[in-house]
Amino acid sequence: MSATSSLADAAAIDLVFASPRRLPKPASLRGRVVVLDVAFAAEGIGSGFDKITGKFLTGLGARLARWVDHHDHERHAQFRGDRRFVLHTKAEHGACPEIITPQMVEETGPVDTIVAHFDLDGLYSAAKWLLRGVEPYPGADADARAVDTRTGAVGPIGALVDKALRAHYEDTVLLNKIVRWLVAGRPRGPEQEAIAAAAADFDAMAAEAAALARAYVVEDGVALVRVPSNPRPFDKTELLLLGQERAPVAVVVDGQTLNIAAGFDSGLDFVALLGLGGGMPTRVSVPASRLDATLDKIRAALRARG
Repeated sequence: MSATSSLADAAAIDLVFASPRRLPKPASLRGRVVVLDVAFAAEGIGSGFDKITGKFLTGLGARLARWVDHHDHERHAQFRGDRRFVLHTKAEHGACPEIITPQMVEETGPVDTIVAHFDLDGLYSAAKWLLRGVEPYPGADADARAVDTRTGAVGPIGALVDKALRAHYEDTVLLNKIVRWLVAGRPRGPEQEAIAAAAADFDAMAAEAAALARAYVVEDGVALVRVPSNPRPFDKTELLLLGQERAPVAVVVDGQTLNIAAGFDSGLDFVALLGLGGGMPTRVSVPASRLDATLDKIRAALRARG
């Protein structure tokens, strides 16, 4: 099949971006649907699996062609007998694109809609699916893994896209441009210029995160910072990473949400420790009302590790 016909086929597939708690209405999705890098909803904050993921699955019914994900969740076992679900843990696969293969795409058959997580991992998964299981560029899978685990070196393409998304992850026009740009072979032109401009915006957000990081307080292996009300735009991931430079665990209190992170290779599992039911083991969010109890559990876990 020619590159031109392949691109035409990809352009005919709808792209929809989502998160575990912000799923589209099934009725709004066209035809057969594949879901990529979208975790099952956890129980830590707000409604859980039954009211979000389960309702979405019921609405899709037989139109779900494949669900590929790599986030831990206690409900994975429920779907082991259904071949449409390819579910792994974060320890098994640090990123989602590496799970997608030409054979998987071929076996799934034609799809009309891709629902992908709105981060780099999700967008690279969508691009790889549109390219029938082939990386959009050599090293793309490795870039996705490095970005999603925050370990290892990220190549220049991955770094550019990561910055753009961290500054404008809710800009669905930009997200579409990134995926189509990757699928088209990253040509120079308006799409690349838009991605570069979005990436430039990240630098200001990173600077604000660095300013907020000066307020971190470290105690018993935990670096804690409270974000003031009505802050200037900042990058939360960057703020958490700066906290991890000060202590094994970083905690950011932002409004009514408690954001917690540790290194991917730390061995800590906040999902299990805090009884969340699912998510990324080393980065979770819980209600800020649980601050004291959460800190007690984390510090106890750190003491037990010596």
